Amino acid sequence: MAAGGAVAGLINTMASKQLILTLLDEAYEKRTWHGPNLRQSLRGVSARQAAWRPAPGRHNIWELAVHAAYWKYVARRRLTGGKRGSFALKGSNFFRRPVELSERAWREDCALLEREHRALRAAVVRALRDGRAKKFLRHIYGVAFHDVYHAGQVRLLRRLSN
Repeated sequence: MAAGGAVAGLINTMASKQLILTLLDEAYEKRTWHGPNLRQSLRGVSARQAAWRPAPGRHNIWELAVHAAYWKYVARRRLTGGKRGSFALKGSNFFRRPVELSERAWREDCALLEREHRALRAAVVRALRDGRAKKFLRHIYGVAFHDVYHAGQVRLLRRLSN
């Protein structure tokens, strides 16, 4: 049995459904043992710090935040059967940021990440309830892993920018 199939078999228990939500929550916003999650990693970052690049052509914290929002949107769209191209910003994957270097613009993009997380989590709850989640488990836990990965990058970029 493929790894995805083995994991899909676990979804039939209440504990495994809670585990899926716990993975999403801890990777994005709940307290964890491993250090800051994505939301905690972004807390206290100024627009100037978010826009700093370690080298030309490299991504900055701001771009990582919007990138994370985009992939939460993609996972939600796949889970719900939503229309492609309905993300709040034009484009896909990585978005050149900042368009405008201001605290307001930075807060707006952080709010986009927050909205996409909330929308994804709500879609996962519905999918777990009606059985659709089984087909998309790899997308769901992949988003959690993606958040933790980029949380580490954000922490590193914060240190390098000081």
